[in-house]
Amino acid sequence: MIAFEHVGKRYGGRYEALANIDFRIRRGEMVFLTGHSGAGKSSLLRLIMRLERPSRGRVLVAGHDIGRLHVSQVPFYRRQIGVVFQDHQLLFDRSIYANVALPLEIQGVEPREAARRVRAALDKVGLLHREKALPIELSGGEQQRVGIARAVVNKPALLLADEPTGNLDPQLSADIMQLFEDFNRIGTTVMVASHDLALIARLHHRVLRLREGRLVADEEAA
Repeated sequence: MIAFEHVGKRYGGRYEALANIDFRIRRGEMVFLTGHSGAGKSSLLRLIMRLERPSRGRVLVAGHDIGRLHVSQVPFYRRQIGVVFQDHQLLFDRSIYANVALPLEIQGVEPREAARRVRAALDKVGLLHREKALPIELSGGEQQRVGIARAVVNKPALLLADEPTGNLDPQLSADIMQLFEDFNRIGTTVMVASHDLALIARLHHRVLRLREGRLVADEEAA
């Protein structure tokens, strides 16, 4: 599903965020990406999202070298990926329903079909009963669930999450990770960047460890 081949990323021609990264992730796998602050986790995810291009090497997703995508192809590519951020990035002047519906609205999905998908996504994260609420009315954990519902409303083959539990307490963090495992069980490839080593250890999935921009460990699930 994802392959990094001797990937490096420099910013400004000097700062090396990633150096000679090599790994492969199989379709349907769940993988954690961890490392200290500044290790390169977010840079790596940005390459998969095609928000950045590698300075050298290749990033392949589903067999395609995404660094070679034409600019006109990038929006379509990004619609195939669900992304969850630490800060939710919700629109606070829109209802929960409208926030989750936004990707479908942008794509021009027919309203009846969009409604079916939105309510199915909200049901999966346990928030169907709050569809009319505004984000400000929800707790931090509930806001993160809305972000997850929005990320999966298109039924993406690949789900990426960048520190999705960074602002949550341990129990809420465990609940959010359970949702990622639930989506992985139905075939979604999941990659989660996290520094919560204790939580990662309890979940028994493959772990990629970065240190100063280098992949220093690739540990299979226990």
